[in-house]
Amino acid sequence: MSQPKTQLIAFHKPFQVLCQFSPSGDKKTLADFIKIPQIYPAGRLDYDSEGLLLLTDNGQLAHRITDPKHKLPKTYLVQVEGTPSEAQLQQLRQGVQLKESMTAPCHAKITVNQMPFPPRVPPIRVRKTITDTWIEMQITEGRNRQVRRMTAAVGLPTLRLVRIQIGDYTLEGLEPGEMVNLDCSRLFKSRT
Repeated sequence: MSQPKTQLIAFHKPFQVLCQFSPSGDKKTLADFIKIPQIYPAGRLDYDSEGLLLLTDNGQLAHRITDPKHKLPKTYLVQVEGTPSEAQLQQLRQGVQLKESMTAPCHAKITVNQMPFPPRVPPIRVRKTITDTWIEMQITEGRNRQVRRMTAAVGLPTLRLVRIQIGDYTLEGLEPGEMVNLDCSRLFKSRT
């Protein structure tokens, strides 16, 4: 009897959805969108974050996706309040001191919202006297609310956070609440 094929799902987690299947009051959870038994998120996105979430039925695969020792890059588009200076971007690139310890260095650059995300509900607050800027950040860690904490630590509060890529898998083509089956053999194909 052959082993069942490992499932790997890409899901576009909408804003204000909890990364769990169990109910939590009146908040939406993954169970409102995904009806596949025995599948669990490989990593998390916080309630106020959006974007790519990988789910699998294979615990070892989930561990490989989330364990920082594998250095699987996770890329985010981050809308921040203000216009980052080169010094602020350099702080992000070198690593930022958080309460518990220093983060690993990351890639950070000013960009434009390359993926036309639908307007968020409720919308991002707009201030006529304060600009906002999109930053692309790529990290290999996965600390709790890490990207938000990093931008805040350098004086750039996060307004909107969208994970657009994990390893070679992207959010491209997925609308909020949509999912697609993936080929898990691509996940670590070119990494050492």
